[in-house]
Amino acid sequence: MPAIEAGQDLCMKPSIWAALLAAAAPAWAQPRLETVVVTGNPLGSAELATPSSVLSGASLVLRRGHSLGETLDGLPGVSSSYFGPNANRPVIRGQDGDRIRVLSNAGASLDVSSLSFDHAVSIDPLVVERIEVLRGPAALLYGGSAVGGVVNAIDNRIPKARIDGLSGALEARLGGAASERAASALVEAGGDGFALHADVFARNADDLRVPAFDRPLGNGSTERRTRIGNSASQAEGGALGGSLVWDRGYLGASVDTYRNDYGIVAKDDITIQLRRDRFALAGEVRMPAGFITTLRGQAAGTDYRHQEIEGGGAVGTTFKTRGGDARFEAVHRAFSVGSARIEGTVGMQFDSARLSALGEEAFVPSTRTRQAAAFLLERWTWGDNGHLGVGVRAEQVRVRSEGDAQGADPQFGPPEERAFSPRSAVVAAVSNLSPQWQLSSNGSYTERAPTSYELYANGVHAASSAYERGDRQQGLERSRTLDLALGWKAGANRLKVGVFDSRFANYIALDATGEPDFVDDAGESFPVFAYRGVRARLYGVELEGAWRAMQGVRTVDLDARFDVVRGRNEDSGDALPRLAPRRTTVGVSLAEGRWTARAEVQHASAQNRVPVTDIATAGWTLVNLSASYALNLTERDSQLFVKLHNVGNELAYGASSIRTVRTLAPLPGRSLTAGLRLAF
Repeated sequence: MPAIEAGQDLCMKPSIWAALLAAAAPAWAQPRLETVVVTGNPLGSAELATPSSVLSGASLVLRRGHSLGETLDGLPGVSSSYFGPNANRPVIRGQDGDRIRVLSNAGASLDVSSLSFDHAVSIDPLVVERIEVLRGPAALLYGGSAVGGVVNAIDNRIPKARIDGLSGALEARLGGAASERAASALVEAGGDGFALHADVFARNADDLRVPAFDRPLGNGSTERRTRIGNSASQAEGGALGGSLVWDRGYLGASVDTYRNDYGIVAKDDITIQLRRDRFALAGEVRMPAGFITTLRGQAAGTDYRHQEIEGGGAVGTTFKTRGGDARFEAVHRAFSVGSARIEGTVGMQFDSARLSALGEEAFVPSTRTRQAAAFLLERWTWGDNGHLGVGVRAEQVRVRSEGDAQGADPQFGPPEERAFSPRSAVVAAVSNLSPQWQLSSNGSYTERAPTSYELYANGVHAASSAYERGDRQQGLERSRTLDLALGWKAGANRLKVGVFDSRFANYIALDATGEPDFVDDAGESFPVFAYRGVRARLYGVELEGAWRAMQGVRTVDLDARFDVVRGRNEDSGDALPRLAPRRTTVGVSLAEGRWTARAEVQHASAQNRVPVTDIATAGWTLVNLSASYALNLTERDSQLFVKLHNVGNELAYGASSIRTVRTLAPLPGRSLTAGLRLAF
């Protein structure tokens, strides 16, 4: 089944439906082309066995949040780590950190967001034109760090097709719970075999407004607040890219920069200055004859710096990452064996990154990680009945610790290097049972090399308020996953139900050791946690559907989503941490002419299945509203929109947040956002 494009995620309170619903309907209700997922789909199939979601066009404009995690939160199987409004990483099916691969145009983002919850992803949703989410293992094409899924933020900074004349877009938005002022602009031009792209953006936000809550002060007392302290931010960036484009391919390059200064909600006197510069190359050649039909490749180099600035202006800790990644793919020509059509791709991937962590709160040593991999994917197709895909991947991963700096107090030990050889395999099938029904399945075996912090961490981690210790003898993380989904579609009506089950033989978990607390030089104590391999299981259900209730001059659509994930440490019987609870979303959308309007109710059940080191999270229900008007100024899509979030101003907390910050940072309160997007 083609991927279902995510609908608008905003809504209306029942008591005022009549006022807003008199005029409108959602963008996705209009006739459109089927969405083809690019991520994890080198053969360009319209039928992807891996569960996926796509945000683009009007639905992305309305869902754009302060961060990538906030933008995606609420999609089937997707939540957010939510360390306040600034540091939000996507969580897919209960997995986060280095088990979720965050990509920029299918290339590594190379930041340190997976190292700590208070580290932001270095991708801003303002300049992203399309976001694709794969739920479940995608290690075959992207490595073991994609065992939980992939988020790919796609832009057109390296144009892949001809651009005729001049085009562009301007977008501005004001309001929200952080009184945000944000704007972005892009311009594209081309002709005579060249295509150019330029974009720029800026975002300013104040401390986040929330419903009144009691903020713990750390001494057993609380303070009543209506804002999350030290959550303001200022971000800006831009890019310039260009390509030579011809009938059978393209070759291009881009440079971009990203700056983000934001507060750490766990500490009122610490801010982070994030700086990231990136240079990228990409190209593709399509062959008219021969066994190889397409050659494509891309490479990028990244220079990343992250400084934690204390109240007096002194730099407490500095993280730096310098590295690059490259991938090359060759697609071979399809051939027939009996009634089957066989096509496939072979590829290589290379990654190298140096991480340095210097300062008083550095809990990992400086390290270098190198990875080289080769993969093969073959697909058998039988007419219109479906297809079967089989793939294998082999990697070589080396992780080297530089140990203690010369003259430093003993902390990380002598230099050391570990080498790993992960292997992965997948069997995936899509079967068209009838013109309306489709069954898809995906079985995979994945091995993941431990990260530098899972091997060499040894110190106080301020974000988690714990002393964390790695295991230098840590082995490969191994998992087996089965994914089944049944989908039905008839015109505008659709329904898809999926189940998944992931079993880990060596799930690298951060568990309490039971040792006496570590006490630092200032006399502050921290519980001791260690990374250790355990048997674990993650399983769940995802459901999404839509029904056209009225068709005519005025269109009415109903839609719903439901997901639940369960996770258990099979060795201890304890629940896995930071899992989203059962979540249900029900929405109604109306369309008439250029107007759209939507009402949505989001409900999260209480999360009582938590490890002994955590506490339960209460359930909540939010009501959201939105309305938009299509401006037919040119042939390009333009829209004016307004959205009202959390109409009831309900106090809510994210169960996917770590315990130490959850009670400090509730979800946003009632807020009104207005925006305008002009395309030409």
